[in-house]
This record gives sequence, C-alpha cells and structure tokens, in this order.
Amino acid sequence: QVQLVESGGGLVQAGGSLRLSCADSGRSFSSYVMGWFRQAPGKEREIIAAVSRSGGSTRYRDSVKGRFTLSRDNAKNTVYLQMNSLKPEDTDVYYCAASSTTFALSMRANGYDYWGQGTQVTVSS
Repeated sequence: QVQLVESGGGLVQAGGSLRLSCADSGRSFSSYVMGWFRQAPGKEREIIAAVSRSGGSTRYRDSVKGRFTLSRDNAKNTVYLQMNSLKPEDTDVYYCAASSTTFALSMRANGYDYWGQGTQVTVSS
C-alpha cells in the first residue's frame, strides 16, 4: 500500500526557494516512478517533474527546467522537489504521485496510481 504525504509548502517571495518533500509509509517505494504535479483552481493538473525508480534519471517540464530539482532517497522512502528562483506563476497546489508505469511514460499524467493530498505553494510578487 502506498500512502504519500507532502510537506514543505508555504508562502515565499518571488526569487526565493522552497523544498517540498513527499514521504511514503509503504514498503515498496523504490518500485515506483515518482512524479510531482501542480494544479491551479479551474485548471488541469500538470506534471512538472518525474524521477526513475533508482533516482538516476529525471525529467522536467520546460517551464521549470534549470529552477527545480527532483531527487529521491529510497532508504527514507522520500522524494524531494527543490524549487529555486520561484515566480508568482509557480503558485499552485503541488502533489506528488507514484506510478507503476515505465519511466519512458512518466510525463503522462494519466499513468499515476497513487496521490498525496497536496501542499500549497504561494509565491508573492
């Protein structure tokens, strides 16, 4: 059973940084591709980054490349999203998710099986 809990969201000024964490209380964390998504009210949820099972490969949405870094620690059952140079348009609810699909398909939103409850990130101008 996968149970994901996000933390680390909050209010930050433009140009600032936040690190989101997502911890899994289950026993099979390393068997899942992990992704981070975000969603604004009235908009579709979009994937922003994904990391392979080993943590050796990552993929990013163009809008966050060079600013966000996704990593995982399988010993701690935790995935991290380091967000730097934050912009007001990064304001959203951020969700982590776990997928049993192949990493090649990890940037497809419909490939994820388990979701966290979300954490709010607000970037003020």
